[in-house]
Amino acid sequence: MYATVEQFLNDWKQEADLTLQVLDKLTDASLSQAVSEAQPRTLGEIAWHITQSVSVFFNQIGLEQEIPAAEGSSAAAIAQAYRRTNESSIAEFRTRWEGQEDKLQEPVKLFGFIDTTNAGVLDKMVRHQIHHRGQLTILMRQAGLAAPGVYGPNEEETAAMKAAREQA
Repeated sequence: MYATVEQFLNDWKQEADLTLQVLDKLTDASLSQAVSEAQPRTLGEIAWHITQSVSVFFNQIGLEQEIPAAEGSSAAAIAQAYRRTNESSIAEFRTRWEGQEDKLQEPVKLFGFIDTTNAGVLDKMVRHQIHHRGQLTILMRQAGLAAPGVYGPNEEETAAMKAAREQA
């Protein structure tokens, strides 16, 4: 849980940057990759969900953020919408919350029924993004894409590092 606004901002910046690394690797063809026949949710739908949820969560703590419409069938449109949504949300959050650490402990009902605090909402937002980003990386592999290493090198990055060591 976050004790200061700066703690959240630092954590969120790292996680948002990692999410953008993943979104930037998506291709238009990969967006139709479904979870499975039994679960037809696609990589594109999950990517839009991540993008829209930024505004949804910030709205839960009193910010007035527009939720981007899941329009545009391109991977570039999703990544750009995420960038815009993230930048505007963080700008408003900074303006209204910096130096207001007491706001973090104010109680709130997340989605109208989960008792938590503003800090709890921010924590759930970060974890929600991490959860769905993991889904994206699995679906990227199923779609034939190399997912970027997020918390460490991926298979291809590991192989490149190993080859570089062997050549040195």
